[in-house]
Amino acid sequence: MPSTGFEGCTPILPVQNLITSVDYYVNVLGFTLNWHDPGVIASVSRGRCGLFLIEGDQGHSGTWVWIGVPNAAALHDEYLAHGAIIRQPPTNFSWGCEMQVSDPDGNVLRMGSDRIDGKSEGPWLDMRGERWLKAADGWRKQT
Repeated sequence: MPSTGFEGCTPILPVQNLITSVDYYVNVLGFTLNWHDPGVIASVSRGRCGLFLIEGDQGHSGTWVWIGVPNAAALHDEYLAHGAIIRQPPTNFSWGCEMQVSDPDGNVLRMGSDRIDGKSEGPWLDMRGERWLKAADGWRKQT
């Protein structure tokens, strides 16, 4: 019987300009350029996280990807120093501490780590930029 195991997962993010996107992922977000086919596709990685950047095809701008990191707060400081587009700073949630970083095409990287001790839970920022607060009976839009 053939194996049905999975070998890995590499999210594909659509971009308008591959040169601009590779520059942002490498020089601002600290990824390494593994390979690229100019004007078509590039592979970038940081640690065990790999992403494909595709120019003008395969998906829609505004794609979201969750990436586990050792320390979201420390990564936030690094990204602030490099001019990253911080959509939401590190915020505690029931599942951990997470920040949202956007790329030039509006794709969002949700980067999460363990919760920060002593810090209360904050609001969730949705894809429209609206904030939601967790209540006893579920999430409510913040007004």
